[in-house]
Amino acid sequence: MFDLDKWQEIFETIRKNKLRTILTGFSVSWGIFMLIILLGSGNGLQNGVLDQFKRDAMNSLWIYSGRTSMAFDGMQPGRRIQFTNEDYDRTKDSGLDVDKISSRYSIYRNNVISYKTEYVSYEIIAVHPDTEVLENTTSLKGRFLNDVDINQYRKVVAISTILEEALFKREEPVGKYIKLNGIPFQVIGVFTDYSDRDLQRVYVPVSTAQRVFNGANRISNMSFTTNTHDIEALQQMENYLRKSFAARHKFDPKDKRAMWINNNMEGYQRTMALFSGIRIFVWIIGVFTIIAGIVGVSNIMIIVVRERTREIGIRKALGATPNSIVGLILLESVLITSVAGYMGLVLGVLLLEILAPHTQIEFFMNPSVDLSVGLQATAVLVFAGLLAGFFPAWKAANVKPIEALADE
Repeated sequence: MFDLDKWQEIFETIRKNKLRTILTGFSVSWGIFMLIILLGSGNGLQNGVLDQFKRDAMNSLWIYSGRTSMAFDGMQPGRRIQFTNEDYDRTKDSGLDVDKISSRYSIYRNNVISYKTEYVSYEIIAVHPDTEVLENTTSLKGRFLNDVDINQYRKVVAISTILEEALFKREEPVGKYIKLNGIPFQVIGVFTDYSDRDLQRVYVPVSTAQRVFNGANRISNMSFTTNTHDIEALQQMENYLRKSFAARHKFDPKDKRAMWINNNMEGYQRTMALFSGIRIFVWIIGVFTIIAGIVGVSNIMIIVVRERTREIGIRKALGATPNSIVGLILLESVLITSVAGYMGLVLGVLLLEILAPHTQIEFFMNPSVDLSVGLQATAVLVFAGLLAGFFPAWKAANVKPIEALADE
């Protein structure tokens, strides 16, 4: 492989056929380039979708009420199902594998949140303390809500970093009082969140909000995390919840519109299976694109062998072994495909690096390829070079000296 004469001969052949070599290498380079771009784009899409899952706890179930779409026990469809504190208490003490749980009461009105002369309009969401885990929020200053706030009906509020900047500017917010629809609440903490949507809200104790904002015992929805990641166990849990809620609120358990359950873990696993399929599809497209380049290289090597038939015959007549002939052809083929392929690989990675900072949008971010893809591409390149040169090399190795010398 490190025979200097052999390398000189290969480079001399390439030099004499520059255009042919460049055009042949371009097809391989383009195949690798497209493979890298497709894989990077697939990773960017996956990163964007997974970022959406970070907004909420992965192993969580979210339960929402709706309107009945089926008649039940003499009652007509179209009834509004209203969850209450009893639903929260029953679910919490149901014996299910419930870890963190929270109900939610949303204040649906033109909310005005103010501090001194600053006024903004954000969502006011009444929750239990476990929302901090369920929503994947992180407290940066002070604290989040706790059970004492719930039990003592405290008028306290946790605000987001966006609200802190809008109301307080450079002033320290923790301990200050802001007004929620004209009612004073004390700021106990500042949080951040993965979701921009969740930063457009403030959190108050659900017990307090139900009293202050005339919520009675009503809740809008409920969510909880579990300690299991088994899809079948989660589906059994969903069936139990649907039957339990149906019995309390008098609707058909088969009525999907009366109560909707979102299983984050099921959605996550379904999404990951989808991206596995996308990766396989991308590799298939990339490999077939590379195969088109391999065919081009192979055809060129066949032409090279045909042009050098007389030379190969002389080599064999002087004692050259079939292995040396095969090695020469294969080495030239691997050299062309490897150099061209790496150029496509480098250009693809560079393009992704250049575009990455400008493609941070929802559902698509950080398009890139990792080291494993580079190693896989290397293996593909070497294999492609060997495959492209095998048949021409095999043909060259079987050239008979007498026939080759007689060929004009």
